[in-house]
Amino acid sequence: MTAVVIVGGGAMGAALAWTLVSDPGFDGAVTVLERDPTYATASTTLSAAGIRTQFSAPENIRLSRYGWRFLERAGDLLGVDVGLRERGYLTLASDPATLRANHAVQIAEGASVALLTPEALAARFPWLSVEGVALGALGLKEEGWFDAATLLQGWRASAIRRGARFETAEATGFHRDGDRVVAVETTDGRVFPCAVAANCAGPWAGRVAAWAGVTLPVRPGKRTVFHFLCREAAEAAAESPLVVDVSGVWMRPEGAGFIAGVSPAPEADPEAADFDPEWALFEERIWPALATRAPCFEAVRVVRAWAGWYEMNDWDANALLGPAPGAPNLLHAAGFSGHGVQQAAGAARVLADRIVHGRSLTISAEALSADRFAKGRRVRERAVI
Repeated sequence: MTAVVIVGGGAMGAALAWTLVSDPGFDGAVTVLERDPTYATASTTLSAAGIRTQFSAPENIRLSRYGWRFLERAGDLLGVDVGLRERGYLTLASDPATLRANHAVQIAEGASVALLTPEALAARFPWLSVEGVALGALGLKEEGWFDAATLLQGWRASAIRRGARFETAEATGFHRDGDRVVAVETTDGRVFPCAVAANCAGPWAGRVAAWAGVTLPVRPGKRTVFHFLCREAAEAAAESPLVVDVSGVWMRPEGAGFIAGVSPAPEADPEAADFDPEWALFEERIWPALATRAPCFEAVRVVRAWAGWYEMNDWDANALLGPAPGAPNLLHAAGFSGHGVQQAAGAARVLADRIVHGRSLTISAEALSADRFAKGRRVRERAVI
């Protein structure tokens, strides 16, 4: 019997637990160690929970398409309604070359994305200004958003019903025999023996890897989401996809209003240490971009804001999947850099296939192997939000 201990019970850890115990070929036991079962500050529950196929790396498209198909079946598989909304992403570009190159990869991978000229954009979204826009890309299928907290609880509850154990415990280190992890120790002194350990610790994955002498370039990076109301934006609220502006600012409808965010400049993106919203971002970057892109947003009212943590992969901003040199039975699902919730189902399938079958049978994602950092190899992704 294969004993698997998963460090981290957010979307990634819960998805892996569920995928393993749901696999007829898995003969083992799964234990998930999660220090906060309320998930009050979990990256999953604080996520904007978007899902898209508009990537430039084929592996990212495959993971997210798998994730969409899973979300469509979540009611049958998990017994929960994840509130999936197929509204698409609209990516606006001032330079069409990159968007066209990305689009070619997306179409080759089976995604349904249309390129729209400024004239076509203006006709389809009359509330949108096309000033400074050379081309747009609109996801026609398999893009939108969902309820990440419900998805997480669905994975967790269904995994428990199928035999997985979720322990309220904070992992603090590994016991090793040579280069193999043989147990996980927690702060309360408990020891959980394992044949396989999985690092699903999100922003803390780099620290967890270090317990086994493995270097992963993963750290927490803070991102702030703003919820705002706008009386003049009824048309936008009714029909808007998630819009990614040429400035990098994104927004989408949410409830009676909208949510929006933007990634900080690299020099203003240190390792996160708190969950305090970066309020200045709205006045300095987000609102000016929104008001320029859609005149209906000239008068808005921010009603709240919250901050969550990305698990930033400073090497190439893409997932690190599988083992890294130095610890062959420690499998990582880390470094998604903002893509984690949407790619959790696919990443879990990749790791579960490796545990059960020794290799990935379902999704071709070898380029995202966790050993690429040690080998000095990068996966280039041009569409990081």
